[in-house]
Amino acid sequence: MYYQLNLPLLAVFFNELAVLIFYKKKELENHLSFLREEGKRIGLIPTMGALHQGHLTLLNYAKEYCDIRLCSIFVNPTQFNNAEDMEKYPRPIEKDINNLKEAGCDLLFMPEVDEMYAEGEEWHINLEGLDSILEGAFRPGHFQGVTQIVKKLFDIAKPDIACFGQKDYQQYLVIEKMVHLLKIPVELKLCPTVRETDGLAMSSRNIRLSDRGRNQALIIYKSLIYLKQHIRRETIEKSKVKAIEMLESIPDLKLEYVEICDLDSLEPLTDYTTNESVIALIAVWIDGVRLIDNMIIEVEN
Repeated sequence: MYYQLNLPLLAVFFNELAVLIFYKKKELENHLSFLREEGKRIGLIPTMGALHQGHLTLLNYAKEYCDIRLCSIFVNPTQFNNAEDMEKYPRPIEKDINNLKEAGCDLLFMPEVDEMYAEGEEWHINLEGLDSILEGAFRPGHFQGVTQIVKKLFDIAKPDIACFGQKDYQQYLVIEKMVHLLKIPVELKLCPTVRETDGLAMSSRNIRLSDRGRNQALIIYKSLIYLKQHIRRETIEKSKVKAIEMLESIPDLKLEYVEICDLDSLEPLTDYTTNESVIALIAVWIDGVRLIDNMIIEVEN
């Protein structure tokens, strides 16, 4: 069972019974104001729905740092540069609500597009090149859309903390950059990637894979493990070439990038001499589904 509530008093009454759903910004703002007056710390977990264990782990992770966990579900049109990709994005909303309820989520914000965007609205933030490399190079405008919606969510929720998953590491750095540039008073938390037992990174897009594609996708994790195991045993270029060969051995797999980068700037590296940790990142298409993954690797001197 779930409820759409308008009054803070009713929201408190039902708080132990179900996740509380808000569709309007003003109603959510009023309720959060009520909670802050009681001294509650607010944690925000922004999502586009199609929730999996990775999202639920973020909820659990947030529990240590806040009193109230607010999850948002909004398939944000401004971060898609492919209309077909947005149309295909899974929206199992009833399942999502049940998962949030079982995970003990306190509040759910689930607005319509016209609640979040005015007609003809424009947005641009100078992310100092971080939005034009890797994901940004293959998805032009994507991170402008990400920062646009996350800024709106921060303005509405005014969270004390906000949690993001490592699988979208570049997204985390982009949001971190925005928070710094705009001096937004929120603490960001990065939660480790959650994987299936065979290593595949959990993703809302995985449900679109066929059984064959799902099996083929395991090469992503295997390639990351290869890169991790061959740190300092061979040059970056040689290990990247091997990882590319592994990925391209899969029929019909379309490779976008394999990179080993600085952990803070995502600048591509040519050697490990000055880095204690690096990050390996991969993006591919399998079964018409775009998949990304990464692995933070400790470099031993």
